[in-house]
Amino acid sequence: MRKHAALFGVCLLFSFAAFAQDHGEVGGGHIPSHGPAPVRNPHPAPENRHFNDKGGHPDAPHVHSNGKWIGHDTGRDDRRYHLDHPWEHGRFTGGFGRGHVWHLAGGAPGRFWFGGFYFSVAPVDIGFCNDWFWDRDDIVIYEDPDHDGWYLAYNVRLGTYVHVLYEGR
Repeated sequence: MRKHAALFGVCLLFSFAAFAQDHGEVGGGHIPSHGPAPVRNPHPAPENRHFNDKGGHPDAPHVHSNGKWIGHDTGRDDRRYHLDHPWEHGRFTGGFGRGHVWHLAGGAPGRFWFGGFYFSVAPVDIGFCNDWFWDRDDIVIYEDPDHDGWYLAYNVRLGTYVHVLYEGR
């Protein structure tokens, strides 16, 4: 009987862990398996937009542990991310997604670097990365399917992301 109770307890413990992982947790080392899908029904960006969709979630664009990208819903016509010369400094070739975790080596939102690659944060997104550690956070780069020339830098520690422009090597 004790063995059954112990086994039940262990199963219950694992089920709580699985529940927490699949219901919108943010940050804590989770890395999305892929970037956001292209937006099919764009929403105009309101003036004073908020992203804290659930209690305890950041008021910044973020990704739930179930893969849902919060805040990437304005579509291709969002003028805030328009570039006259997309990929002016070339395209980032260092690798995208979960298999390519990069360690920030220095800088600030205006210019930061890792692995010999240089980037800058979109001016409209600078307020969303105030709590990033530019000399030590791990980030993952994803291609932005809606905004030509922009990439998405996802902060593994925080679970938040910003639009970034590749500045070259």
